[in-house]
Amino acid sequence: MSSFDLNCRRCDRLAKFLDDVKDEHPDYFAKPVPAFGAKKAQLLIVGLAPGMHGANRTGRPFTGDHAGILLYQTLHKYGFASKPESLSADDKLKLINCRITNAVKCLPPQNKPTGPEINTCNLFLAEELKSLKSGSVILALGSIAHNAVLKALGLKLSTFKFGHDSAHALENKCILLDSYHCSRYNTQTKRLTEEMFCDVFAHAQKLLKK
Repeated sequence: MSSFDLNCRRCDRLAKFLDDVKDEHPDYFAKPVPAFGAKKAQLLIVGLAPGMHGANRTGRPFTGDHAGILLYQTLHKYGFASKPESLSADDKLKLINCRITNAVKCLPPQNKPTGPEINTCNLFLAEELKSLKSGSVILALGSIAHNAVLKALGLKLSTFKFGHDSAHALENKCILLDSYHCSRYNTQTKRLTEEMFCDVFAHAQKLLKK
């Protein structure tokens, strides 16, 4: 099985919703959004799902919406991106030893995928994780992404509890590192500050150098 299918319509609700979005916004990407970055990256960032006017519009994860502002700024600060701002899928920004994907590849209504939709898309995430080398770091943005990674690896969710900046050694010899999601809600309420997010990436750097 491939790690991505641009024409996937396995989830009826998501497929219908994307059709409706495309009708309303003909210039939007409005398809399953592929991962972005280096194929052999040692840092894999896993988000939740494309945002309506972000990745769903541009076709690149975390590009064009508020959540991506802090993410790409921080990626650049720690040497994982060639530029601090991601504006469009053709802006020539490159990720360095880093790759970004989502637990759910399609835009869900109200940014809330259902359990069955997460499980259906988990097959693709499982294939992405198989390509990681020993010692790689998987950075989960939020508890849903954290749980999706564990499901994809066939691990018990109760064994690895989500916690901001918590690191978990996995059976595939990779490290799962957690962070609160860089959503507008989390940053505006200060649940996640810029300093907290930077600490996570500094932690990721240290783990990759071991």
